[in-house]
Amino acid sequence: MKNRIEEIRKERGVRQEEFAKALGVSRQTISSLENGRYNPSILLAYKIARYFEMAIEDVFCFDEEV
Repeated sequence: MKNRIEEIRKERGVRQEEFAKALGVSRQTISSLENGRYNPSILLAYKIARYFEMAIEDVFCFDEEV
């Protein structure tokens, strides 16, 4: 699963530390999410989208194999 977290976060001028604190996770978790090394739980994905005031689908790109 790909995401736009780093792109959106930087556009809005939010530091990883600040973002992590708002979500209740570590800065390392944010780094792992941004680098594609970690897929968030549905709850964390929801919190991220809500933080940015966006739909989950606008933050995360799901590659569906048919």
